[in-house]
Amino acid sequence: MTALFRYQAALLARSQRWLPPFILYAVFLGVGVQSGQPILDSLGYAAAALLPVAAWLVRICVANEPPAARACVSAAVGPARAHLASLLVALAAAAVLGTVTTLVVTLISDPVSADHQTRVARLPAGAAGLLATLACALLGTAVGALTTWPLLRSPGRAVPAMLLAALLSVVTTGSPAQAAVSGLVTGSREGAVPLPLLPLAAAALLTAAATAVACTLTSRRSP
Repeated sequence: MTALFRYQAALLARSQRWLPPFILYAVFLGVGVQSGQPILDSLGYAAAALLPVAAWLVRICVANEPPAARACVSAAVGPARAHLASLLVALAAAAVLGTVTTLVVTLISDPVSADHQTRVARLPAGAAGLLATLACALLGTAVGALTTWPLLRSPGRAVPAMLLAALLSVVTTGSPAQAAVSGLVTGSREGAVPLPLLPLAAAALLTAAATAVACTLTSRRSP
């Protein structure tokens, strides 16, 4: 599995198809995160913006190989393992991007509540932001896994479905991503640092289920 992961990671790096989602994420951050803003609000914005980026990265990684190369890899290691490697690479790329962003946002933001009246400890805030970021990266991976091949083949259906599912995952009450981000926003208003462990665990379970479904169907359907 390690060799498959390295292979898929090398494909992603060489393809440079990761540039558009990374640039889009940077634009979102440039618009919504400014130096000196309340730390928890900024971390919540950065985490929420990562979710569609993670879904986009899944779509890129799943379609990175030419059909002939994918067929060879699937024949050698099995289609489910090959598909799993592409999903893990997308998740890892989103997690690394989110971790770096969380560190930067934690350093440049003002460690205060939303009304600037209460001090907020920078290190616990950064840890909470990282947990929320990982929850969004996981849920974005789940969205991507369920809105691309082998579940949806046509880009005309898959791309709108991915965008809609990503939006709903951020704003719908009960979504792990929404719970994690709203927890940061509420904590900013109250001057208290939340620990979104439950949303993170729920996101991990949903992502594991979505990954299992996608990999199972990959074994049954030809590209």
